[in-house]
Amino acid sequence: MLKEKQKQRKLRQSLTWVGLPLVAVLGWFYPWLGFLLLGCMVGAVGVAAFRGRAWCDWMCPRGAFFDLFVRPLSRKKAIPAFFRNRAVRVFMLGLIFTMIGVQWYLAGGDVAAMGLALVRILTVTTVVGIILGLVIHPRIWCHICPMGTLGHWLSRGKEPLSINQTCTVCQACARACPMQLKPYEYRLGGIMGDHDCVKCGSCVAACPRRALSFSSGHGEKETGLAA
Repeated sequence: MLKEKQKQRKLRQSLTWVGLPLVAVLGWFYPWLGFLLLGCMVGAVGVAAFRGRAWCDWMCPRGAFFDLFVRPLSRKKAIPAFFRNRAVRVFMLGLIFTMIGVQWYLAGGDVAAMGLALVRILTVTTVVGIILGLVIHPRIWCHICPMGTLGHWLSRGKEPLSINQTCTVCQACARACPMQLKPYEYRLGGIMGDHDCVKCGSCVAACPRRALSFSSGHGEKETGLAA
């Protein structure tokens, strides 16, 4: 059931969200904490290579923070297509990595300064994400997040969501999706073609016709929960 699925997600996210203030706040006093951001980057890309954007569901501290603390206060408006435009995503990817590269170059090998550069970038992007989340939608940053973009590109064919012919286009899946995706639009092809799916299983649990399922492993467990 959807409520049970949401409860499980919140429980998992409650274990990871603390990583955000740990780096974005304490990192200003202990710059070496900034290097934990590299761990998140590697984790996001590594998980994407096998399970698509599953990292973004609850393993990402910032994503968990947005769901737990920004969502209750958000206006929850429709995410503008602009934020899902490929050119915008490529620009953000290039911008963030250029900023890191320039700051590391200027740091001249000073490890503390390099760590602080990562803390600075995390803090600024988080503030932007919170503002956008409050005004528009809590997960809007996830559509332009550089690691999310890399995960999006690596997600093709990784545990895809299947939609069978029992789908009645009730749109319950879209209402439950934290990323504002629309699985029902892919019912004719039978496979979700939107690679921003974070594999949270909310749509599977919300479907009254049990028309949705993931193809293997983690997905089979989600389908079982939905039943």
